[in-house]
Amino acid sequence: MSTKHPHTPVDAGQESTDEFPGRWKALGVLAAGLALIVMDGTIVGVSLPTMISALDLSLTNAQWVNAIYNVIFAALLLGSGRLGDRVGRKTTFVAGVILFVAGSLLAATATGATSLISARAVQGVGGALVLPATLSSVNSMFHGKDRAAAFGIWGAVMSGTAALGPLLGGVLTQYASWQWIFWVNLPLGILVLIGIFAWVPQTHGKQNMRGVDVDGLLTSAIGFGLIVFGLIEATTLGWWDKKETLRIGSWSWPESWSISPVPFAIGIGVIFIALFVRWELHRAHNGRDALLDLSLFKVGTFSWGNLTAATVAIGEFSLMFVLPLFLINSIGLSTVMTGLVLAAMALGAFASGASARHLAARLGAPGVVVLGLALEVVGVALLTGIVAVQASTWFVVGALVIYGVGLGLASAQLTSTVLGDIPEELSGAGSATQSTVRQLGSAFGAAIAGSALGAAMARKIPDALSPIDGVPQPALDGLSEATQASAGSVIGQLRDAGPDDQMVTALGDARGAVVDQLSAGFAESAAWSIGFSALFLVLGLLGSFMVALQAKRQAW
Repeated sequence: MSTKHPHTPVDAGQESTDEFPGRWKALGVLAAGLALIVMDGTIVGVSLPTMISALDLSLTNAQWVNAIYNVIFAALLLGSGRLGDRVGRKTTFVAGVILFVAGSLLAATATGATSLISARAVQGVGGALVLPATLSSVNSMFHGKDRAAAFGIWGAVMSGTAALGPLLGGVLTQYASWQWIFWVNLPLGILVLIGIFAWVPQTHGKQNMRGVDVDGLLTSAIGFGLIVFGLIEATTLGWWDKKETLRIGSWSWPESWSISPVPFAIGIGVIFIALFVRWELHRAHNGRDALLDLSLFKVGTFSWGNLTAATVAIGEFSLMFVLPLFLINSIGLSTVMTGLVLAAMALGAFASGASARHLAARLGAPGVVVLGLALEVVGVALLTGIVAVQASTWFVVGALVIYGVGLGLASAQLTSTVLGDIPEELSGAGSATQSTVRQLGSAFGAAIAGSALGAAMARKIPDALSPIDGVPQPALDGLSEATQASAGSVIGQLRDAGPDDQMVTALGDARGAVVDQLSAGFAESAAWSIGFSALFLVLGLLGSFMVALQAKRQAW
């Protein structure tokens, strides 16, 4: 056994399992750090209706609270992985946890939309540093059968904590306050930092890279950021015709222009993504370090698999954005009950994830992915109809179990399928690319779901209020606008308001009818949003057929 101390920096290619005698303790710390950042991506959804009411957030603000974490995460993921290879994964792990804890502190003390969204952005930077550091460290410390077991634990923590996020968020929000979904990260983050310094070794990647791809980082971050900005702000600013004037600090969109800034943002974002691709090809051609190895996309299973992974992430995070709003605002469930309902998806995923390996032995991994995505499509299709008619919560649970079973099957085998034909020496770049694609899908999911929900509410909410008699039209118009702006949170406020509340007094005997009609209109809007998101899962299902076809070709 080597006498090298486990905390001694080790260059890439020199690690051996014997050089890390404390590797299993280190894995526990890495898993805990991973759990922190993964859970934060899903814990917010169930608490969002409460946050909307407490901080007077608009639908657009709520979308940004969800999306900014994922878009910052995705934009920096590739670059932070390369940074860890250069300066050491332990170093970036520590920096990431510190930033994440700092962002959590800022979020817990936020007093409005701007401070909360800014805090979530800081958390996103921290998360982008943590994720690749944990994955690369596991890859360096473990080999052979130990590596398979370690990656199994890493994957289980990633999927399990994401699934438990809504339940924990519901419990903390109902029995403490929404701030506790962020406060809880402080003691946990401190414990992770202590564990890092006690057990996690310093490892590096290859040191012969030429140059730092700053331009690639900037062009990709600007491109993806502008596209997400356009998708989210379209509800407020207008897709084409200007609805409101965009103001950023002292600058504002020209008042005389009738066109919205949204198509410009999306168009310029697409241009920057094209520049990013062109730049990466140029750097690779000149033998310089590129942020994204585009040659990987020549492998059919990798390119189609990443497309499938992106659409699955869009569908999943669209659902996690809209469904809590429906359950709390339309159905009137508490945050804890909402978390329990969403946990049905986790139960389905855990059950199928455990059996996915056995199914793969019979159907092949690509076949399991196809089966999983088919079940996801069925589950979301059922959920669309259930939500539209505000059916019993038990039907929601049943549809979520079907969806969760599909999610567990697809997720369990998708990563191995995507990376199966990638050479081992490029597996790190392949893993980082797939993680980035998934995070981008998560960011687009919240943006797309919110835009679809806003567009549907603009039609469904006024229609739902039109049959009500005895309430002045200006009051109904005000309720409609407030419901749309608050993503439905006004419904819960009106339902729970006391008899002396000004709005309750104004509505008089029509209060019950107004609440029922608003709930029905919001339910129809949520169903339209979920149904639109299901289209991306259908695209993913088609992509999974292509993955299976490409895998067969590779086998031949």
